[in-house]
Amino acid sequence: MLETEMPDRYDSTIFLLSTEEATDPMGNLQRRRFIANSGSGLGWLALQSLLGQTCPLKAGEAAGNRWIRPRHTRVKRVIWLFMHGGPSHVDLFDPKPELQRLAGKTLPPSFGEVMTRRRVAENPLLPAPRPFRPRGNSGIEISDFLPHLAEHADEMCLIRSMHGDSVNHPQSVYQMNTGSVLMGRPSVGSWVAYGLGSENNNLPDYVVLPDPAGGLKGGPPAWGSGFLPASYQGVTMRSGANPILHLSPPAGVSPSQQRQALQLTQQMNQMHLQARDQDDELSARIKAYELAFRMQAAAPDLVDFFDESQTTLTQYGVDRPETEDFGRRCLLGRRMIERGVRFVQIYSGDTNGWDAHNNLLQNHSQHCLATDQPVAALMTDLKQRGLWDDTLVIWGGEFGRMPMSESGTGRDHNPWGYSLWMAGGGVKPGYVHGATDPIGLRAVEDPVHIRNFHATLLHLLGIDPEALSYYSNGLDERLIGPTDDVEIVKEVLA
Repeated sequence: MLETEMPDRYDSTIFLLSTEEATDPMGNLQRRRFIANSGSGLGWLALQSLLGQTCPLKAGEAAGNRWIRPRHTRVKRVIWLFMHGGPSHVDLFDPKPELQRLAGKTLPPSFGEVMTRRRVAENPLLPAPRPFRPRGNSGIEISDFLPHLAEHADEMCLIRSMHGDSVNHPQSVYQMNTGSVLMGRPSVGSWVAYGLGSENNNLPDYVVLPDPAGGLKGGPPAWGSGFLPASYQGVTMRSGANPILHLSPPAGVSPSQQRQALQLTQQMNQMHLQARDQDDELSARIKAYELAFRMQAAAPDLVDFFDESQTTLTQYGVDRPETEDFGRRCLLGRRMIERGVRFVQIYSGDTNGWDAHNNLLQNHSQHCLATDQPVAALMTDLKQRGLWDDTLVIWGGEFGRMPMSESGTGRDHNPWGYSLWMAGGGVKPGYVHGATDPIGLRAVEDPVHIRNFHATLLHLLGIDPEALSYYSNGLDERLIGPTDDVEIVKEVLA
């Protein structure tokens, strides 16, 4: 089968590469074979169009890994705002009058035993330090920690009954990002890139904007491609003059010289690849060379905000030290999806981030101040630019926090019940789904496991979560794992 490539950097030349060698032993192109391969390649392109953009088999994929991409989807792209460390649902999005009433008392026996990391179940219950208020026409109650986001309550689809399977950061980060508490599986962004393909030629399909302070619990495997082809891995970028390290060409090398060098290198790489059974990692490296060349022109323009108005920069908080960093990355996320990036993930929180084991008031005041205005600005900007209806915005962390106190003023990890919200295309605005118990300890009403959230996300993108699979090590692997107890949360759909 032919794999076609039409790189615009090679002027109008079209290279058609076949697994059957098109050169003689001396490396000269055979005219008859070239013509035959060209005809086959054009036929394959026509067939792809008729089939509705069938994803061609990539190097290293088994014959069963052919995925028919959906022709029409309401949601075309995702911006995932990941609050690393575990924001407290009972202090931000899930008001609990009973928790306020029982403040200072120990957990009533009626709530049963609680699994915690640090034996905090015996500690006094901790009240929310700031009040909740009904917001907008929907009346969704949101804490005073988030005054800017509170103005967008009528656009939120708030899930108050999320739950996962681990009380530890790395495993929970992996589960929220990959569907499994184990390291090494493909991330959601990789699955989406594999399932939907590219909307652009000059930027990656899946981009990650980590917190510049670093320290994500679990590290880069959270956006890895796992057993999917390596070309679907998340590409980390940053704001500033050098969005990707070592991307700029050496001084004194002209674009023409670099194009010629890359063309020769790629021809040699393809010969090397064909002799090595279409090795996946080698194939991904070859594609990375091509993408890196195209990004040399696209990436600097992407991160240069010269064409943004001062009003927009102020709206995102770029002119304030407290909000500058996250504001820049939110603005960069909007600029990315405008240019066809399919999946953007923006992290807030360094090594500890929102992990408020002590002094929750100080911790959440700091992180809410840094993110509240930029996220609200992103939502407003998406609507103003006509991107709202086909973009899905997600806000959440790897878990929530316990209602009991830790160190007197903080809270421990809570994966048994917490909040996450979505907004934009495909979801019901001004809507609350599910509930935790009276003190916010466990999801008790319409619980949503992480795998059901992932299934819903794929559905919103027009992908059948059961059909999207990849054959690896004798198994048909899926983001959602075994399909026996996985359901789309239809109640949140618009």
